[in-house]
Amino acid sequence: MTDEPRKPLPLVFEAPRGRGKPPRHLADLSTEERTAAAAELGEPAFRVKQVAHHYYARLERDPAAMTDLPAANRDRIAAALLPTLLDPVRTMEADRGTTVKNLWRLFDGALVESVLMRYLSADGPGRATICVSSQAGCGMACPFCATGQGGLQRNMSTAEIVDQVVDAAGRMARGEVAGGPGRLSNVVFMGMGEPMANYRAVVGAIRRMVAPAPDGLGLSARNITLSTVGLVPRIRQLTEEGIPVTLAVSLHAPDDELRDTLVPINTRWKVDEVVDAARAYFDATGRRVSIEYAMMRDINDQAWRADLLGDVLTARGGIGWVHVNLIPLNPTPGSKWTASRREDEREFVRRLEAKGISTTVRDTRGSDIDGACGQLAAAE
Repeated sequence: MTDEPRKPLPLVFEAPRGRGKPPRHLADLSTEERTAAAAELGEPAFRVKQVAHHYYARLERDPAAMTDLPAANRDRIAAALLPTLLDPVRTMEADRGTTVKNLWRLFDGALVESVLMRYLSADGPGRATICVSSQAGCGMACPFCATGQGGLQRNMSTAEIVDQVVDAAGRMARGEVAGGPGRLSNVVFMGMGEPMANYRAVVGAIRRMVAPAPDGLGLSARNITLSTVGLVPRIRQLTEEGIPVTLAVSLHAPDDELRDTLVPINTRWKVDEVVDAARAYFDATGRRVSIEYAMMRDINDQAWRADLLGDVLTARGGIGWVHVNLIPLNPTPGSKWTASRREDEREFVRRLEAKGISTTVRDTRGSDIDGACGQLAAAE
């Protein structure tokens, strides 16, 4: 670490201003704000609770189905509390219908994508994961990522994030995903954007996800993964939130020289600072940290870098606090970056496991519809 004064982040990392705000939505409101919203509508507070039950528990957004609301006021109440936030533009499927990518248009014309992945199991219900976006675009400028190359348009609101989850959970419940009716089990913040750069809205969305109905979706915090390229102050802030989500750190290189190039934010917060913050998160929450590492041929996949990564992680006190998740690099249009050779990938795994570090290679889903890690570009 260094005691040198920090320079402010360049404007590319900040959300553009002056685009206006998305319409206010139930998922944006705290308990007190919900009461105030009912008063504005001239309705008793329990009306908002009824709408919340439909939205969070029944995963319903169609006012026609909310038959416990007064027929004369039903559309007005729903329009005020459940305005449309995500307009569908295109849906694409892969993996025999178990991977579904949605392109959404937001209120201001911005485009975002979410990806629902279902993992069927012969001996049980399996699991379903929604990969959500937290920003329209991304300002982190990682050169191997299609989203990062498109730049940042704006932050998404709490409700715009939550609505992606409600949509996916509703599809699962209604049996609209291959495999029949099921339940959404996991949420990963690995879609478009850097979640920690939209901290307040993201944490607000997580709180809605874990709160029991009718205040939220009742998901387990342990089934929510929050990914970051390493915004150290925000990792420290998350450590104090008391929400035991899984922290995933997109490291991609164990040495500052290379990481400065692959993950430009590393010029602000170095590898040691990022890994120290991740270890502190584990110490405070007991939640094992995931180190994400995109494998790039002849760039970061050398055996010596595997050894160095192992040393960086074990130097923080043992191996039980961390898991390494290797990601075969997914192709993006015009990119010079390519996936590692299988033999190099296997040697990388072997070197890490030799140091006792739990290591897996991610199962790539949806690459043929540009729905895999690093491919989301929200192109029409």
